[in-house]
Amino acid sequence: MTKHSPILEVSHLHISFPKGDERIQVVRDLSFKVERGRTLAIVGESGSGKTISSLASMGLLPKGIARIDQGSIRYSGLEEGLEHLDESAWCGLRGKHIAMIFQNPMSSLNPSLRVGDQVFEMLEQHQQEENPSARKKKVLQLFEEVKLPSPESTYRKYPHELSGGQKQRIMIAMALACDPDVIIADEPTTALDVSVQKSILSLLRHLLKERNAGMIFISHDLDVVSEIADDVLVMYRGEAMEYGLAEEVLLRPKTAYTKGLIACKPPLSNLPERLPTVEDFIAAEKSGEAVVFHPQKKGTHHHLLLEVKGLRKTYPTSKTLLGKVKSSFTAVDSIDFSIFRGETLGLVGESGCGKSTVSRLIMGLLEADAGEVNYEGKNLLSASKAEWKVLRRKFQLIFQDPFSALNPRKTVGQCLDEVMAYHHLHGNRQERKLHALKLLRQVGLDESAWDKYPHAFSGGQRQRIVIARALAVEPEFIICDESVSALDVSVQAQVLNLLNDLKDQYGLTFLFISHDLSVVHYMSDRICVMEKGEIVELGNANQVFHHPQDPYTKRLIASIPKQVLH
Repeated sequence: MTKHSPILEVSHLHISFPKGDERIQVVRDLSFKVERGRTLAIVGESGSGKTISSLASMGLLPKGIARIDQGSIRYSGLEEGLEHLDESAWCGLRGKHIAMIFQNPMSSLNPSLRVGDQVFEMLEQHQQEENPSARKKKVLQLFEEVKLPSPESTYRKYPHELSGGQKQRIMIAMALACDPDVIIADEPTTALDVSVQKSILSLLRHLLKERNAGMIFISHDLDVVSEIADDVLVMYRGEAMEYGLAEEVLLRPKTAYTKGLIACKPPLSNLPERLPTVEDFIAAEKSGEAVVFHPQKKGTHHHLLLEVKGLRKTYPTSKTLLGKVKSSFTAVDSIDFSIFRGETLGLVGESGCGKSTVSRLIMGLLEADAGEVNYEGKNLLSASKAEWKVLRRKFQLIFQDPFSALNPRKTVGQCLDEVMAYHHLHGNRQERKLHALKLLRQVGLDESAWDKYPHAFSGGQRQRIVIARALAVEPEFIICDESVSALDVSVQAQVLNLLNDLKDQYGLTFLFISHDLSVVHYMSDRICVMEKGEIVELGNANQVFHHPQDPYTKRLIASIPKQVLH
């Protein structure tokens, strides 16, 4: 590590949460430093303690629940340790000297306030720029600095009028408003397209250097970390596993955990039959054996299952007083593609390109303006409600967010039972329960999950429950709409392996939608690339990925973060 004086220094930090009459240590003996002009990346899976330790550095630990038992957090501008500050002292420090960029800008921004006013409010709270006109000028300068289009126009917009990348730039502008010494960025690019992610990482690097601030960058993706970090701290179950210069930790990892975290991301070439997991590397270390990789084999498919012809969907953007459409937005523009039985077709493109609209048109959840969706010769767009009730068994959708996809008031057993009962499958309730328990075992969950509610499970476990629910009706065709994008890379590897296993076992056909090109390349037999509602490229997965023809596809692939070990 370098010898510069740290702006923020955490020493031997211990944080605990209550569990019954006891307290559970969620962070143990953690130490790290943040220096000017440098980025410290804290990486690890969900539950590793990376976010909770950073919240402690912001004085944002849940009051009356989380507690700092030992250790200190020192900020260079204060003699007293931050762990001893009261809330009034924190209000003067938080945002002004230590600022945070949160993971989800949609839930962090107030939907009822214009974005310019929200940044203005930050300056007002910390008495930056005394008169209102000077404050507004500062906001516009910040918007220009974070490269937002038309700062004056953006100032007057509400969060819902901005794209995901633009909302994240608003959050960055808000964090920079009071010229803080330390910026904490908590998974700031996880939900973003690869091209938007690349621009945000480039922007953060530039701003950090220009302002000579220090940054903590929290992530579970070591490929992203390799693009931005100077130093890396790897955490596992509340403890530091490795800590040092980024190139040392990433290129010469010492622990099985770090090696597994790096290797479980789908590689760009030499695809393995199964993705390795963190558990594989930990088990290999214990046994003294190396993790074995078998090359992936992709077959060809000839039996046409689903054919899309001239599919089109528009939305009105303005109407007359009498309701006549004056102008409209074309979400899907006369597209054609086919899916063969037993294959996985990958559908990629940036947010807003029309991927999810296509999936909803196929599922009959949206009404198309033109075109055909032929499933084994039957045009689904002309299917009646009675016909769709039968078709719903054959078509299933695995959603992006496993947290909102399950009813929090129903047990896992009730969630599985109701879909089988609706379609009159597997006889009586007892027979349905036996089938559901079999499905839970197949997706890697214990039978005890039957009586539990969704909140008792992690994100990866919830996604397994969603997959089990989709399989409960014995479908032929499953649409995976960003179904692993909300998961840690290690859990993502487990779910991708599971999907491939189930595909082979049940003879399933997948439409796999994602903005993560490395995941799509790994899962797909063919790849379809969409831009602004149109298909710009369609072909063999390896051909499209390694020899793209369309300039847009080339830009997307060029935006993928360089891989650490592959």
